[in-house]
Amino acid sequence: MKAVSPPGSMLRRDSIPSRAALLTLILSLTLIARAAEPTPWLEIDSAHFIVVTDAGLNKGREVALHFEQMRAIFANLLTKDRLNQSIPLTILAFADDKPYYQLAPLRQGQPIDVPGFLLTGDDQDFIVLNLTEPEPWRAVAHDFGLMLLNYNYPTAQRWFDEGLTQYFSSLRIQNRQAEIGGAPLQTAKSGSSSFVELLNTQTWQPLPELFAAKTSDAGQPAANPLYSAESWIVMHYLLHEKKLPETGTYFGLALNQRLPIEDAIKQAYGMPSTQLQQAVQDYFKKNFAGAQTAPETSPAIERFPVPVGPDDSVMNSKSVSVADARALYAGVQVRVPERRELGLKTLQELATTPTEADKKSDAKRVSKRMGEDQEQLPSNAIGNALAHRFLAWDFIQHGNFEDAFKEIGDAASLNQRDMWVRYYLCVAKYRMAQVKHTDILGLANMMIDLRSVLEWYPEMANAYDLLGVARNAGGSTPAALQSERAAISLSPRDELYRFHLAQIYVASKKWEAAGTLLERLKNSSDPHIVQLASDLLSQAGVERKYGIPADSSAKAQPAFQPQKSPFDVLEEDEAKREAAATTPNPASPDSRRATKFVRGRLVSVDCSKPPVAVLTVNSGSGVLRLRTPDYRAILLIGADDFSCGWRDREVTVNYKVSGGSDGDLISLEVR
Repeated sequence: MKAVSPPGSMLRRDSIPSRAALLTLILSLTLIARAAEPTPWLEIDSAHFIVVTDAGLNKGREVALHFEQMRAIFANLLTKDRLNQSIPLTILAFADDKPYYQLAPLRQGQPIDVPGFLLTGDDQDFIVLNLTEPEPWRAVAHDFGLMLLNYNYPTAQRWFDEGLTQYFSSLRIQNRQAEIGGAPLQTAKSGSSSFVELLNTQTWQPLPELFAAKTSDAGQPAANPLYSAESWIVMHYLLHEKKLPETGTYFGLALNQRLPIEDAIKQAYGMPSTQLQQAVQDYFKKNFAGAQTAPETSPAIERFPVPVGPDDSVMNSKSVSVADARALYAGVQVRVPERRELGLKTLQELATTPTEADKKSDAKRVSKRMGEDQEQLPSNAIGNALAHRFLAWDFIQHGNFEDAFKEIGDAASLNQRDMWVRYYLCVAKYRMAQVKHTDILGLANMMIDLRSVLEWYPEMANAYDLLGVARNAGGSTPAALQSERAAISLSPRDELYRFHLAQIYVASKKWEAAGTLLERLKNSSDPHIVQLASDLLSQAGVERKYGIPADSSAKAQPAFQPQKSPFDVLEEDEAKREAAATTPNPASPDSRRATKFVRGRLVSVDCSKPPVAVLTVNSGSGVLRLRTPDYRAILLIGADDFSCGWRDREVTVNYKVSGGSDGDLISLEVR
């Protein structure tokens, strides 16, 4: 029997999609319906933090508010009007303790028994909380304070860091009232002993010995709990007696002028160390002695209204998809060494499983022959954008740059507005250059990306540092100095930033400034910094004496030379990257031609003599005609394939000058 079309059907037989296409469309609709199901996950954005939680809006806002309050109180301790947060911080708060303990670090094979922990990173920091426990934020107060101290206070001695953060960890906030100054409990192998008990029953360490601990130990758990207890009471005394200015003077004498500790104490505090220690002991006896824990009525315990209330902090909230929440969870897992393999497995699954958006993209590709514009179709990348991004960072951390660039490309294709992707691309370029001792690829594009990152997050110290390195490599030392100084102001304890500043001083022939800084870095407690500083100091001496650049081929000194390679392409393989990174033949005429980079608008493309293409670009100051011998081989960023039909598009181009307004195209970024 002849088939009869349904009434009203306007489709011809040759326009009916294939069964595969219909199946794809049906599957897409099914996945969209599932995606519409409510998610328990919320993101709450406060002034300085991002909280991601499944505990509901009110609990999430409570967590964000507590950390805003803790931050404001720490600023008061440092007598600062504002604090820097040079690395973004995300707080992951669980309504159930099961996912918390499956994420928590292990000690002797068991999850830690505290309701919160902090994970620091080179890119971002994470705090993880178990909201089934009361006041879980108190468990991270010590480490949270140390994090803020690193971003907002010059390098100090260990006793100062330990004492201040232990003092801060006693903070309690209830009913808009804050209390600080009680004695924290120090957990030792033999059990829990209060600082008051330790100071009551054990012999105190002389102050010069307490102050002589190495700076490199700052932030690490004290081997001897008495050290933490004595550091705590010394800071308690200095804060209560308002002697922080004298303490700053002491550090200037001891750390900068390198006076003996005893002499620095006497000059700064106006008394010898024995007299200062006696004053601290008298303070302890007056306020704490005779009790095993801090008495509730002690005048040394301060009580005051919290500086930030519920109405003082604007917060926004939005839902987080289950897939994004899983990716975030796994992204934190890979930062816990014992959990990394499980986290990678989840990220790989999320990165390779098509989402409903991917199914819709497939349907559009199937219907392309029905009139869809190929250029408007989504990218070929599939999976969860966050998963690709977290995988990229893990690959960068482990030196697997080929896979890192692939994941960055996929993440960018799925979410072009994600500034983390731009930042990770810049970090990958820099670290690959360090490992391979080559120039940084795509230098001009890297600087553009870093400026965009800093518009998004103006306090990111490492972005300023990378921008300083890139500007120095490009020969712009005044701008490099500005960027590097900004990085140091946002993270004053990072010695690598100071080493990069010394490199800029050498490049700009500021010999005295470079020498002073490098001599100080040679006394670092970090052997790597000591080696870098010693090598650069030696090389700078050669250049200053003989007027010739130091040998940049030495392995201890990374190469930061002006970029001669085109923008790197995310999809190119490792072999192409290595070839692009190699130094061109200096005798080659092409290597002597100037390479320029311009942002402008692509007016038209002439492909009348394929595969040759001529691009007309309006740069604002003139019109360029850029030729490529084979448009199929153009290095592209922001597009999968080159199109001869492109018109009126914002572009960035790298090209070799041929004379006048003509040039040979090297790379093309389509925006």
